[in-house]
Amino acid sequence: MIRFAIIGCGRIAQRHAEDINKKGTLVAVCDVVKERADKLANKYNAIAYYSIEELLKAAGNFDVVSVCTPNGLHAEHSIKALGAGLHVLCEKPMALRVKDCELMISAAEKNNKRLFIIKQNRYNPPVVAVKKILDEGRLGKIYSIQLNCFWNRGADYYANSWKGTLKLDGGTLFTQFSHFIDLLLWMIGDVKLVQSMMANYEHQGIIEFEDTGVVILQFVNGAIGTINYTVNSYSKNMEGSLTIFGEKGTVKIGGQYLNELEYQNIKDYTIADLPAGNIANEYGNYVGSMSNHDKVYDNLIDVLLHNGSMTTSAWDGLKTVSAIEKIYSATTQL
Repeated sequence: MIRFAIIGCGRIAQRHAEDINKKGTLVAVCDVVKERADKLANKYNAIAYYSIEELLKAAGNFDVVSVCTPNGLHAEHSIKALGAGLHVLCEKPMALRVKDCELMISAAEKNNKRLFIIKQNRYNPPVVAVKKILDEGRLGKIYSIQLNCFWNRGADYYANSWKGTLKLDGGTLFTQFSHFIDLLLWMIGDVKLVQSMMANYEHQGIIEFEDTGVVILQFVNGAIGTINYTVNSYSKNMEGSLTIFGEKGTVKIGGQYLNELEYQNIKDYTIADLPAGNIANEYGNYVGSMSNHDKVYDNLIDVLLHNGSMTTSAWDGLKTVSAIEKIYSATTQL
């Protein structure tokens, strides 16, 4: 069985630990907050460390490090783990800057290790089905795309946390909606032109960036698209949806987490018999994306033990960061 270590013992690390415990062995955990590290270590009979340097001195005892630290530390921690001769599974977003993504990829290549980036929404059943018909050309030429991301993140979500800071969070598109950006690129292709407008309406003095944005995109293939997003949906998450208008059909993936096929009208074809998806990740007072980390770990094990194909490469992670960088750099702040 593959031996794992987790660095960063916050909320998402709990999901990682559960799946590691089912599919491999959790050997070590690390967090600068001793109580967090000790609690997770005790639950899974792992060894607790309180700095990444201390953890990596024991690198011979495990094979993979799952990086679950704040966004702004992903690059630093991944590069150190790769340099210690370990494979890395990095949470989203891969990093906050393209140049940091490039350094991560270089470290993986230099040390001949694998660098996996988590994009778990690719495993949502309706997403899998729509990606398949796109690859098969069943929608014909793609004309336009609408991505809606309407979630709720109140003041309590950001309280006493790295979330909401430019240095460690990076922005709403990085922390809340990078999975959605990934799906746009994965399904439709690379972005050519961007225009955007953003504002902070409800979170003044709470976060250092926008809570609402509108983005207009032109893709390399000629399609145009929009992204409408906010974390101001009153009281709870409302919707995460992707609508595609093509020459031979229209489809909409909706629900709160891109978990439902809400509409389809496709020439001479019907998407049928979709399997039930996993539930969303629950984090106390708020809900995240679909909990497909089990499938991420299945792929990692298949790649490392059976020479399988990686479903999300580090280059995919870099593309997402590059697109978000383009959006933020093309923004008019209101």
